[in-house]
Amino acid sequence: MTRFEDSGAAPYGVALLRVSLGVMWIAHALLKWFVFTLPGTAQFFASVGFPGFLAYPVFAAELLGGLALVFGLYARQVSLALLPVMAAAAWVHVPNGWLHTSPGGGWEYPLFLSVASVALWLMGDGAAALRRSRLLVPGG
Repeated sequence: MTRFEDSGAAPYGVALLRVSLGVMWIAHALLKWFVFTLPGTAQFFASVGFPGFLAYPVFAAELLGGLALVFGLYARQVSLALLPVMAAAAWVHVPNGWLHTSPGGGWEYPLFLSVASVALWLMGDGAAALRRSRLLVPGG
C-alpha cells in the first residue's frame, strides 16, 4: 500500500487547505464590508473592548491575506500573520460557548481556523503556489 505522502497527492491536499482558508478569509472580509459595514464592524470592535479603528486594518488583512492564500503568495507567512486576527475572534466568542451556532457565535470555528492556519504554516504552500514561502524551520 502506498503512503499518501509518497503518492504525490500531498501537495494538492495542502493546496486545497490553502485555497479553502483563503476563501474563508475573503468571505469574512466581505461580510464586514457588505453586511455589517466597516463602521458597524468598528462599532462592534469597540463594544468588545478593541479600538474601533482596528476594523479597517483587520478588513484589509482579511481581504489581502485571503487573496494571497488563494493565489499562493507567501502562504506560510500569511497564514501565520493572520493567526492573531483569528485568535482574537476566538477570544471574543469564548463567553458565547463552544459551538459557533450559539447565540453570538461560539469559539469552536475560530479555534479550528487557527489550528488549520498553523497546519498550513507547518506543511508549506502546496501545489500551484505562485510565490513559494521560505521559512527557517525544519523541513521548510
